[in-house]
Amino acid sequence: MVSYLDFEKPVAELQTRIAELRKATSDEMDLDREISDLEVKVQKLLRDTYAHLTPWQKTQVARHPERPHFHDYISALCEEFIPLAGDRLFGEDEAIIGGLARIDGQRVMIIGQEKGNDTASRLKHNFGMARPEGYRKAIRLMKLADRFGLPVITLVDTSGAFPGIDAEERGQAEAIARSTETCLSLGVPLISVIVGEGGSGGAIAIAAANRLLMFEHAVYSVISPEGCASILWRDAGKASDAATAMKLTATDLYGLGIVDRIVLEPVGGAHRDPKTAIDALKMALLQELAFLKPMDRDALRSMRRKKFLDIGG
Repeated sequence: MVSYLDFEKPVAELQTRIAELRKATSDEMDLDREISDLEVKVQKLLRDTYAHLTPWQKTQVARHPERPHFHDYISALCEEFIPLAGDRLFGEDEAIIGGLARIDGQRVMIIGQEKGNDTASRLKHNFGMARPEGYRKAIRLMKLADRFGLPVITLVDTSGAFPGIDAEERGQAEAIARSTETCLSLGVPLISVIVGEGGSGGAIAIAAANRLLMFEHAVYSVISPEGCASILWRDAGKASDAATAMKLTATDLYGLGIVDRIVLEPVGGAHRDPKTAIDALKMALLQELAFLKPMDRDALRSMRRKKFLDIGG
């Protein structure tokens, strides 16, 4: 059963009515036509609603608990995945997962944040908020890929790096900076995808890429709307206003030259049809890999450097 967001209440009412009609049994009533008409109305309402989402509504969609997570992408994108754990310095961080994979027969290193999909897994993966060892693991895996000439794909879905005292004690800021530096220095193709929520340094640490892709209803920003509203107006309740001002949607960021490609989602968001969303991402990734693989190491580094120096220019 789909969890409905606040702005989807009209859709929820129609779906409830459809469910009631399907349970009804009567020889004197032909309900198939009415159900069919209501299903058409639901699809039209979803199309109209999702075609005019506000930035704050897109933020809610990007955070939807049923949106595909890293494990879902791995299962559908890759024919083979060999996880690699640990940063060889402190320990394992379950918020960032990575390993060797094959996508349509092509060998890659794939790394991403996993938020979890129930209470136990969310606690295990710390809601996708990595500690320093998570970013140091990402560094280790990116350098391993660089050594063996493997393209790197990163899937970003985090509200930000973990802000706890233990993370700060182990050098959170330094780990994020080193991870960003490693992204920029790679001599192999690096493709990053904002699949849900891309928050602050926790996102850019694995997203300083040659090509940055973003799902249609994902968001990417230097801070959460609630955090921005708390700083500017001392009122987290103004998150909607902050989201509009922050230009955090895929359309906004594509217009600013930060995002290179928008991956379209099924009607009603990726959580309603994960397979279609992941298939669209797979096609986009294969096209980007074909574009980048012929480039030599210096060209890839120069491309990445120019991309980021041109932002805001």
